[in-house]
Amino acid sequence: MLPLDKDGVPYDEGSERTDNVEDYKVTCIQFIKDISNDYLAWVEYYKLPSEEDKRRRDRIFATVERTNEWIAKVATTIKGIDVVMNDGIQKMAESTAGYPFQIGVFVNNTSGYTMAKPGMIEINIKSTGREGRKVKIGWHQKDKRFLISTTGKDVTINESNLSDTEFDFLNIVLKMNAIGCQQRDLISFTVIVSETMDGQEVERRGMTTIIHIT
Repeated sequence: MLPLDKDGVPYDEGSERTDNVEDYKVTCIQFIKDISNDYLAWVEYYKLPSEEDKRRRDRIFATVERTNEWIAKVATTIKGIDVVMNDGIQKMAESTAGYPFQIGVFVNNTSGYTMAKPGMIEINIKSTGREGRKVKIGWHQKDKRFLISTTGKDVTINESNLSDTEFDFLNIVLKMNAIGCQQRDLISFTVIVSETMDGQEVERRGMTTIIHIT
C-alpha cells in the first residue's frame, strides 16, 4: 500500500502546533525532510529499473527543495504553511507512485508551482494513454472530483462541462473560481486522470499543483 495522503486528510501537528509562524516553518521544513525518507524507502522497495528509480527519486528530492522554499519564502500564516506542506506530501506520494502514462497540469503555462492573479484561473490538463488505451478526468473520491486546499475563500473548480468521456488525447481547460482570494493566498489542488481500456479503468494517477495568488 502506497504511503499516500490519508485520503486527503491534512497532516496536523496537533499538540505540537505553535502560534509562532517562524517556529512552525522550522518544524514543517524538518518534517518534509524527514517524511521524504519514507517515500524514498518505498522507491527502494519497488526495485525499479535504474532509470525509473532515478526519475522518482529526483522528483522527490526536487519536491523537498521546492516545498521547503515555499514554506520559508511564500507562506505567511500557519494555514498557508499547512497548505504548502500538505501539497509537498501529496507531490512526494505521486512521485513515489510514478507516472506510467503522460499527464500535465498547467496554470499560466507552468506546472507544479505556479502563480496567478485573483479571479477566474484557467487550468489546462493534458494527458495521453499508452498504446490502445484512452484517458479521462477521474475522481479523487467517490463524491469529490478534485482535492482543493486553500487559504482563500470559496475556491471551486467548475465541473459543469466535465463528463466521463474518454479521449485518445486529453486537452481541456477548466476554470477555477478564485475571485474570493487575495494576494498571498495559496491554493493547492489535485487532478486525477484515469487510463482506460475497453471502458474500464486500468490505471489512475494524481497530479498536484500549488498556486500563489499575487
